[in-house]
Amino acid sequence: MDIFASLAVITLAGLVHASFQLSVSVLTLLSGHAIGAQHSRRRVLSLTSSFVFGTVVITTLLLATIALVFNTLFGSQPPHVLWIVISGVMIAIGIAVWAFYYRRDRGTSLWVPRGFATFLAQRAKATKTNPEAFSLGVTSVLSELLFVIAPLLVSAAVLVTLPPLLQLVGIVLYVVVSLITLGSVWVLVGGGRSLSEIQRWREANKYFLQFAAGAALIILAVFVYTFAVIGKASL
Repeated sequence: MDIFASLAVITLAGLVHASFQLSVSVLTLLSGHAIGAQHSRRRVLSLTSSFVFGTVVITTLLLATIALVFNTLFGSQPPHVLWIVISGVMIAIGIAVWAFYYRRDRGTSLWVPRGFATFLAQRAKATKTNPEAFSLGVTSVLSELLFVIAPLLVSAAVLVTLPPLLQLVGIVLYVVVSLITLGSVWVLVGGGRSLSEIQRWREANKYFLQFAAGAALIILAVFVYTFAVIGKASL
């Protein structure tokens, strides 16, 4: 793949990451509890900012770590088998997103086991300080690793094929794009927008986001397989 195609893959992978909703759900819970406790808008913004910063840090670390592992094992030219495995993982996770990412009931209940969902809700309610909010942001990303691992894997594999400076650009691009949804909710909450309005939007658009995420992963898998496996094999 050329540089343009590589950055396009990273951008699409970031958009897939952005479509997953666990971090958004936890952020709305945290905001709701903070507002319900009658904290000032400045305090609510401080807690939510720490939460978002936690998601940024862990997303960056995950992507950089996976890229480092790939670079250590394969250098700047990942083998065909790695691209094939990554393509297969993306297709499998894309189908899984279609099948059970959202629970089949009203609202925006996700695939997360109810016991763990209760734990996250309790942690969001108990969060009072910025370090706790930061930790909650980290936890929310790690809790959804079953799904976000797909865009992380393909982005990391693409990153190692780029020159060092563009690798940094690629990491920043992925992280920024992956924050589109979460960042938008953070800005709306900080601006005083009603949480009920945000929740209604999420509920109205949940099936679109579910379909788009699954479709994007499958399209990305076909694109990567075509260019990185079939394309190289035909040279």
